[in-house]
Amino acid sequence: MSSTFKITTLALSVSLALGTVQSYAAENDAGKVKKEEVERIAVVGSRGAPRSVDASPVPIDLIGSEELEKSGNTDMLELLKGTVPSFNVQSNPISDAASLVKPANLRGLSSDSTLILVNGKRRHRASVIALLGGGINDGAQGPDISVIPSAALKQVEVLRDGAAAQYGSDAIAGVMNFVLKDDADGGSLTVRHGSYYEGDGDTTEVNGNIGMALTDDGFANLSFQYKNADATSRSVQRPDAAAFIDAGVPGVGDPAQIWGSPEVNDDITIFGNFGLDIGNDREIYMFGNFSERDVRGGFYYRNPHTRGGVYSNGDTDGDGVSNLLIADLDGLDTGGSCSPVNVTSENVLTQDDYINNVANNDNCFAFNEMLPGGFTPNFGGNIVDTSITMGTRGQFDDTLSYDVSGSVGRNESSYVIYDTLNASLGPETPRDFNPGSHVQLEKFFNIDLVKELEVGLEMPLIIAGGYEYHQETFEVTAGDEASFTAGPYTEQGFGIGSNGFPGFKPAAAGSFSRQNYALYLDVEAQYTEDFLMGYALRFEDYSTFGNTTNYKITAQYNVTDDFSVRGSVSSGFRAPTVGQANYANVQTSLDGGELVDSALLPASNPIAIQLGAKELTPEESQSIAFGAVWEIEGIHFTLDYYNIEVTDRVSQSTKYNLTADDKVKLKADGVPNVDSIQQVSFFTNDFDTTTEGIDFVANYSTSLLDGDTTFGLAYNWNETTVDAYTEITGDGKVSRLENDLPNHRATFTWSQSWDNVSMFTRVNYYGEYQGVHVDWIGSPAEPGTEIVADSEVTVDVEVSYHVMEDLKVSIGAQNIFDEYPNELDFEQQTGAANNSWGGKYYETSPFGFNGGFYYLKATYNF
Repeated sequence: MSSTFKITTLALSVSLALGTVQSYAAENDAGKVKKEEVERIAVVGSRGAPRSVDASPVPIDLIGSEELEKSGNTDMLELLKGTVPSFNVQSNPISDAASLVKPANLRGLSSDSTLILVNGKRRHRASVIALLGGGINDGAQGPDISVIPSAALKQVEVLRDGAAAQYGSDAIAGVMNFVLKDDADGGSLTVRHGSYYEGDGDTTEVNGNIGMALTDDGFANLSFQYKNADATSRSVQRPDAAAFIDAGVPGVGDPAQIWGSPEVNDDITIFGNFGLDIGNDREIYMFGNFSERDVRGGFYYRNPHTRGGVYSNGDTDGDGVSNLLIADLDGLDTGGSCSPVNVTSENVLTQDDYINNVANNDNCFAFNEMLPGGFTPNFGGNIVDTSITMGTRGQFDDTLSYDVSGSVGRNESSYVIYDTLNASLGPETPRDFNPGSHVQLEKFFNIDLVKELEVGLEMPLIIAGGYEYHQETFEVTAGDEASFTAGPYTEQGFGIGSNGFPGFKPAAAGSFSRQNYALYLDVEAQYTEDFLMGYALRFEDYSTFGNTTNYKITAQYNVTDDFSVRGSVSSGFRAPTVGQANYANVQTSLDGGELVDSALLPASNPIAIQLGAKELTPEESQSIAFGAVWEIEGIHFTLDYYNIEVTDRVSQSTKYNLTADDKVKLKADGVPNVDSIQQVSFFTNDFDTTTEGIDFVANYSTSLLDGDTTFGLAYNWNETTVDAYTEITGDGKVSRLENDLPNHRATFTWSQSWDNVSMFTRVNYYGEYQGVHVDWIGSPAEPGTEIVADSEVTVDVEVSYHVMEDLKVSIGAQNIFDEYPNELDFEQQTGAANNSWGGKYYETSPFGFNGGFYYLKATYNF
């Protein structure tokens, strides 16, 4: 491979670093730790040229491939959470489509407020919109980071600073750049198997990477990952289900409802990264992926005495007692009629009126005959993610370089719901449905230019400029007919569509598109040997809501050789996604302890407008940050403060109760299952927030215990305050935005290596947070089941032994002391029955609810 190709690749697309956010050292192939010989270089933070992390005027974390390998977790989101304290991931156990693509948060902002890049190029979004996103991510639509396997990565660069002026929409909280391996030879193969201490969640993964020469002047680097993960359960039996079992009702599960992580099957990802020197300081490159997985998780239990639209619609005969919902099979006012059945016992099957009016009456049908113990749907989907980027870059002369590229990214979520029914079809209903699919398709075209000018400064003035075109399409595909059709028993009060997730009707199917283009200018001036400033300006024009202009100014000053100060001030924006502007859906959620069906409507829907909805506009932000970098006797420190004000944040509104007139209008608008819908919500720009915090990182390498040692400490304080909101947002969401995430996060790491043995230990600290469960009914004014949950410390440990030079065996555990979040105790909080919805722990736990996980892995390098 030519030296020109190597230098150009370094300067324009990848990084020259082996360090991590926790460590300034790297493991060599023999397992020993040696001090880094090169500066740590990052691409993000400047559109001009890569820069060493210490010389960057904005904070950047580098997470090397070695750090990613020292974890038993196979999910990229969890790997990042363990290394970047300001990065949070919540594993909500029952969260509709959010269980297919987990949303994450950088600096307490929503998942779509962090821009994701791969090899410096913008990554497309997932097709999943997180409707049950735990308050912070309600309605968020971010990229699916979990499809990126650690085996494919050279390093991850985390820019912890607003960068919309440089990279465009979504970069309010920061930027994550996933840099793919570009080796032209060698490779690795890893097999990993693990399980939770409670004996569930078995996970098996095989991943590998191989580098090959692409002629004498290029490389082809291929990576793959294949894994399966069993579901987990951290549940207790619901009181109503236990009562049914005691009363002899057949077919009740134990537990009837599962709270846990979903099952993941046949999760396969293939990544390729290719580059070829074509001479004259030019190269062509291509990278992309194919990923697919099947996910299946739990849903809410349907009570056989009370579930509306299926088993009962309440007191329909006015005698003060709930009635079963009974279908007259030959039609209303035709032939015989069905007498009402009052639910007066724990087992309606034993009641005389049920036996006489339903069980022994062929013309009358209740779902208690088909499913006497109720039912619990399983929700899931098949997710397919593909992308390809192709481009060319090079130099016109020694001072002017170019990079021209095009990208296409597509993410499709095909939903499935099992073990449910379309009640309006009566006894002929199927039990499994395909409710339809969502597709997110994005296309990009970029031209980037970098010019160096000699203007008498310490270093040449670097001027970067460029153009970007972006087309985004969100497509809704109709479900199978049984998932949305109104069956013959609709007029008798039975619910329409697959219960829990009604299918998308053909009238709701279609594609919604938007185009935008951007022009940017980025200037870096090294005024003196010790003083650097950067300036960025970006103009962006959208076909839907017009244009926006954003700026950024950065500076760094070296006070001494070992101490420098840095800072930035910038504006930013996040454009509402096409999906957020056009999506309609019906979901099942809890309100005041009762299961209700609620419809999410586009802001343009007449009912939404009547309730206060307006056309979505971009979120806008103002950010300031300042900090310092210094080194004292081999200890390296960084300390940074940030303040991010975001106005007109986009989120899902509070849920409004529907009137009879509203339902008539919704039916006319084609919304499915209207008669069983009790509430509606919509996307809105309704609240403003201020997020401020401090990031502190310290690293130290030394010799200890006859081996090489590296210590790392990273701490984040983050606090969000809702500055303005209306009743559309509601007090409950404000509380969740401000309190659900811990204000304090920290990690301490210890890497230790000897000749053939190495050890890695990570101590994770999570401060107090608001413990919330699904039937939370509280607000700051009226506390409900929420609590101030305890702070916790978890410990991860991995020990590796080199069986031979190229073969390493590792054993380890995450959360080795098996810590759990606070257990639910509703009786103490509200006097309600304890665990009335079957959960065992508060689901907002920042470290999960599954307990300890142990694993064994083997890695062969070649």
